Amino acid sequence: MTDLIKSSPIILGWRERLALPELGIGLLKAKLDTGARSSSLHVDTLETFQRSGETWLRFTLSVRRRHPFEISCEAPALDRRIVTDTGGRRTERWFIRTQVTLAGQSFSVDVNLTDRRHMLFPLLLGRSALVGRFAVDPALSYTQSRPSLVATDSP
Repeated sequence: MTDLIKSSPIILGWRERLALPELGIGLLKAKLDTGARSSSLHVDTLETFQRSGETWLRFTLSVRRRHPFEISCEAPALDRRIVTDTGGRRTERWFIRTQVTLAGQSFSVDVNLTDRRHMLFPLLLGRSALVGRFAVDPALSYTQSRPSLVATDSP
């Protein structure tokens, strides 16, 4: 019975608050979507540049809806992949790998950068980020306290 409890995933709601500490984002609302394979982060601007022979991405995003402020970020480009959106449209998007802090855990996630300005949440956390860590109960919402940037790594 103890093994079952240890291996049971944490139950989260369909929307949660999390942090992206490597990008300097201490609090961000996210939609957790088990129907989406990949995770997507809204960016207002996006440009590529070279650093030490590698492709990097420089992007800005607005955080918060009521009193928005812009955050400028840089991250090494992971790669470009074809992503199919909910409307069936296929587009090639840049991906980065970054840390997510959620429910007392910190873990790496591949995130594509795209225009989500018409979406309610700036971040969609897809099933590849959730699998093995969390289960989502669509009847729940904001089950976790605000993220702490001093979270410990988890397997």
